[in-house]
Amino acid sequence: MHLLAQRLTEWLKEQVTARGARGYVVGLSGGIDSAVTAVLCKRACPDSVLGVIMPCYSNSQDAEDARLVARTFDIPFKEIVLDEPFALLVRLLTGEDCNVEKKDLSIINIKPRLRMITLYFYASRLQYLVAGTGNRSEITVGYFTKYGDGGVDLLPIGNLVKRQVYELAEYLGIPRRIIEKPPSAGLWAGQNDEAEMGITYQELDEFILTGKADDRVREVVKCLAAKNAHKKQMPALPPF
Repeated sequence: MHLLAQRLTEWLKEQVTARGARGYVVGLSGGIDSAVTAVLCKRACPDSVLGVIMPCYSNSQDAEDARLVARTFDIPFKEIVLDEPFALLVRLLTGEDCNVEKKDLSIINIKPRLRMITLYFYASRLQYLVAGTGNRSEITVGYFTKYGDGGVDLLPIGNLVKRQVYELAEYLGIPRRIIEKPPSAGLWAGQNDEAEMGITYQELDEFILTGKADDRVREVVKCLAAKNAHKKQMPALPPF
């Protein structure tokens, strides 16, 4: 893990220089992926990284965990509460008051898109790059929001499956309560990544790394990847 952390840190340094940027902005969600990404960015740019905590009708524990990461690793951060703009947009678009218990993806996905607007505001102001927090497991099945958490400048842990993220988190000293919490995108109360995908990260990682899986897992991965393929493609152009 030492070598991996070192190589990712050096790569992040190279990217800042190559792109003429000054540092990195990272959304701190309170989850393991954002924690690992933020710490790598801090190692690469000790004096020019900004964490942004963006609660949006979220579990208060997530913001608390995000603050824990920022304080543990001395990462400067801002906390922008997005409840009001989210509720206003829902009202403007639907004519109804926001119902945070309703699992309507057309509404729920406004949250990560508002967060990305916020991150790019700070990136533009500071001449920073937006470091995304997606990992290889999520990218494989398209488990991210198009133009939300998928709309970033680079993905430092994008080549690591979830188990490798956990291993790197242990090496970096990410607080135990963050390592041990169930993976969740936090889009609604009680959301769980594995329950939503229909397979565990262990099953998904095993399939990605070795090609081994039972028929059920293969079918789930195949269906999710096909359904979400558009998220990984540039907008289509006519052939003439």
